[in-house]
Amino acid sequence: MQLNIKDKFNTQLPADTATEHSRRQVTGACFSYVTPKRTKKPELIHTSKEMLDELGLTITDSKNDVFLKAFTGNSILPNTKPYAMCYGGHQFGNWAGQLGDGRAINLCEVEHNNKNWALQLKGAGETPYSRTADGLAVLRSSIREYLCSEAMYHLGVPTTRALSLALSGDRVLRDVMYNGNPAYEKGAIVCRAAESFLRFGNYQIFAARQDLKNLKKLVDYTIKHHFSHLGQPSKETYVAFFGDVANRTLKMIIHWQRVGFVHGVMNTDNMSILGLTIDYGPYGWLEGFDFGWTPNTTDRQYKRYRYGNQPNIGLWNLLQLANALYPLIEDAPTLEAILNDYKTNFDRASLKMMRSKLGLTLELDTDKTLIQELEDVLQLTETDMTIFFRKLGDFNSNETPENGLQGIHDVFYKPEQVSGKIKEQWHIWFKKYADRLQKETIVFNERKQQMHRVNPKYVLRNYMAQLAIDKADEGDYTLIDELYQLLKKPYDEQPEYNKWFTKRPEWARHKVGCSMLSCSS
Repeated sequence: MQLNIKDKFNTQLPADTATEHSRRQVTGACFSYVTPKRTKKPELIHTSKEMLDELGLTITDSKNDVFLKAFTGNSILPNTKPYAMCYGGHQFGNWAGQLGDGRAINLCEVEHNNKNWALQLKGAGETPYSRTADGLAVLRSSIREYLCSEAMYHLGVPTTRALSLALSGDRVLRDVMYNGNPAYEKGAIVCRAAESFLRFGNYQIFAARQDLKNLKKLVDYTIKHHFSHLGQPSKETYVAFFGDVANRTLKMIIHWQRVGFVHGVMNTDNMSILGLTIDYGPYGWLEGFDFGWTPNTTDRQYKRYRYGNQPNIGLWNLLQLANALYPLIEDAPTLEAILNDYKTNFDRASLKMMRSKLGLTLELDTDKTLIQELEDVLQLTETDMTIFFRKLGDFNSNETPENGLQGIHDVFYKPEQVSGKIKEQWHIWFKKYADRLQKETIVFNERKQQMHRVNPKYVLRNYMAQLAIDKADEGDYTLIDELYQLLKKPYDEQPEYNKWFTKRPEWARHKVGCSMLSCSS
């Protein structure tokens, strides 16, 4: 197995001078060297062929013992020094101080085809940042991360990737719902990959400690290796850097809203500086279209990270990053202007995104009202978001509103409720939609194809992941591969997989892992 290892983060930035794994406050350093924990009996469950290709590896490479040991933490790759990153963050709106990689260990950086890939194990043991935890991961959360990160990539959503999923052979004690019922589960390890795993919190920790020397070192490093198009470090470059991060964050969240993805825990330590979806914990996909839905049990009361609030939280998190970068810029009005632009640009990008979901190519002033009225009617009764927008592509502007409603009959969880005023509201909307489509110059088949390119047929619904988890607990990993193959082509019809193009089954409505999830998920 040959990897073109080109470590930069742990060779160009200050390291923790202490070397033990004991939990502690780490100051004056961007990371701490750590050694992954040896596991009892590692077993590879699945690998991503696409990520193997990205790293210059082959399927044959993935089947040898060297690969297994390296990507389960049982051996260290030659000429590498694994490490855990130091960062802080706001959690649910409150400053939490030092957080850091509590159960993630960075193995190395690899260059291939002019791309940089940082490789990171999740669940490979304790680090100085593990606090009261063990640094390990269980099979259910690892399956969810492995499948979803690759699924998001194929949906066209900026994301971290996943190379491999393995069992550790160890048992891990977890209290799934934090309700005093801990149980032992199968331990597992995911190897994640990204250009970088830098988060907003990496910069916040230095600013909070008034360590401006290392804040500048980290920002300069980030610009040099990940934003080099902005030029040499300077106050102007720092401003441009923040603007670029704001734009990337905006684009990422627009994609989330487009496909109905809810991150569930948008703390600043879970926000990638590169605008990537990072840390797949209690995420979820909208079943019924609902701006107020969050999958996170911890967020159940206040719903801070609900679907409809994700754009606002993106802005709030960017404000915290602006505060962290301010000592290097010292120009509040300029930073405020970028934050104000985010608001304006998000409204514009959101309208463009919704037009694309409706197959509208012309920009008419009435579109915003049409979209608002659709969002209102979608919430009159529980209406499946993914299936609705996919089936909407079948609606022809020559059809009657009655035909339009009949065509989406399967999207309602309680179709008997679609009567009276609700039925009337749907007829009114379909009439307006048909009139609007009449103004388009694009032909029906072309519009349908365009709509199908932005409205996926298949997403990783929580119940699907849970079914794979249940089978994996029994030692059957075939469903993991089936979902992996399905989600590589989420916009294609794939008739052989039609059984997955369906609403969440009723048995999954309140089942743990299928509706609400904890941060342990």
